[in-house]
Amino acid sequence: MPPTRPHFWKWYVCGLLLLATTINYMDRVTLANASVRVTKEFGLSEEQYGNLELVFGWAFAAGSLVFGFLADRLKVYWLYPVVLAGWSVMGMISGWTSSYSELLVCRLCLGFFEAGHWPCALKTTFALLDEKDRTMGNSVLQSGASIGAIITPQIMKALMTDDIGSWRGAFVIVGAVGLGWVVVWFISMRPRELETAPLPEKASGGPGSLAWILSRRFWALALLITGTQTVWHIYRVWMMKFLQTGRGYSEAAALNFQSAYYIATDVGCILAGVISIWLAKRGLDAHGARRRVYATACLLTSLSLFIPWLPQGWLLLGVLLIIGGGALALFPCYYSFVQEVSATHVGRVTGLLSMWVWAVTSPLHTLFGWIADQTGSYDKGLVIAGLAPWLGVIAMKLLWDRRQSAPNHFAV
Repeated sequence: MPPTRPHFWKWYVCGLLLLATTINYMDRVTLANASVRVTKEFGLSEEQYGNLELVFGWAFAAGSLVFGFLADRLKVYWLYPVVLAGWSVMGMISGWTSSYSELLVCRLCLGFFEAGHWPCALKTTFALLDEKDRTMGNSVLQSGASIGAIITPQIMKALMTDDIGSWRGAFVIVGAVGLGWVVVWFISMRPRELETAPLPEKASGGPGSLAWILSRRFWALALLITGTQTVWHIYRVWMMKFLQTGRGYSEAAALNFQSAYYIATDVGCILAGVISIWLAKRGLDAHGARRRVYATACLLTSLSLFIPWLPQGWLLLGVLLIIGGGALALFPCYYSFVQEVSATHVGRVTGLLSMWVWAVTSPLHTLFGWIADQTGSYDKGLVIAGLAPWLGVIAMKLLWDRRQSAPNHFAV
C-alpha cells in the first residue's frame, strides 16, 4: 500500500467490499423474496421456477471463468466497477420484463456479471491483507451477503403492497443502488493501490502456468465448495417457498423471518473470522484454525436432519437460524483456502472453482423443484442440502497435502 494511507485503510477497503457483496446479494435475492408472486404472475411450476436459478447459475459459471482470468490480467481498479455496473443494470431491467422468457434472459445476464465480484474481491483482499488477517477480511467481505439479504426482504415488504405487480419496482430500486457504489469506488481508490509486487518466476510457477489445476489442493477445494454452495443456495432460493407453501406462513411473516435468518448468517460469518484469529493466537496455524471452524459449521448445518419433524413454530425457526449461521460461516474458510493454492493466480483459481461449482450445483434447483412438484414437500431437499458440506471435510482430509509450500512460495 502507498505510505500515505493510514493503517486502518485496508479495513476501509474491506468495508467497500462488504458493501459490494451487499449490493450483489440484494440484486440476487429479489427473485427469491418475490418467488411466490412471480410464480403466480407467470403461471410457473416449481420446476420452471427452478429453471430461473438454473440459467442464473450456468451464466454465473461462465462469468466466473471469464472474469477470473480477466482479474489476473486487467487492473481490478477498472474491472470491478464494470462488473458491478453490469449486474446492477440487469437487475433493474428484470423489473421491466413482461414474460417468463424475458425474465430468463435477465437472470442469465445478471448471473454472468455477478460472477465478476468474487475474483475481483479476493484479488483485493489478497493484495491488502497479511495471511493471518485474510480469514477475518474475507469474513467482512462475505458478511455483506447477509446484510443484503437482511435489507432486501424489508424493502420488498414495503413495496409489495398488492397481490401482483409491485415486485417490479423493488427490482428497479435495488438494481439502481449499485450504480452509486461505482461512484464511491472511483472517489475512494487510486489506480495503483491494488497492485502487488510480482513473485519470482520459480515461486509463481512460471508465466501463465495452470499446472495447479491438476493439484490435489485444487480438487479438494472443488469438492469443498460443492458442498458449501449447495447448503447456502438451496436455502437462499427455496426458503420463502418452504415457509409460505410448505409451512403455511404468511408472506409478511416469511419476509420478516428472511431478515432474521440472514442476521443469523451474518453472525455466523463474523464469528468464523473471530474464532479463526482466536485459535491462531493460541498457537494453532492459520490453516488448521480454518479447518476446525469449517468442521464446526458443518455440525450446525447438519441440524437440517430435524426439519421433517418440525411443524410451524419457534423450534423450526430456531433450527433454521442455526443452520443459516453455519452455512455462511463456511465461506470465509473456503476463500482463505483458495488464497493458499496459488499466490499469482488468485483470480483464475477463484474463477475456475466458481465455474465448476455453479455448473455442477445449478441443476439442483431444477431437480429440487421437480421433487417438490412430485411430492408436495420441500423437506427432503433441505435435509440433504444441510448435510452436503461434510463433503468438504472429507475432501480436505483425503486430498489436501500440508507438505506443500506456503502460499507466497507455491511452486507447481
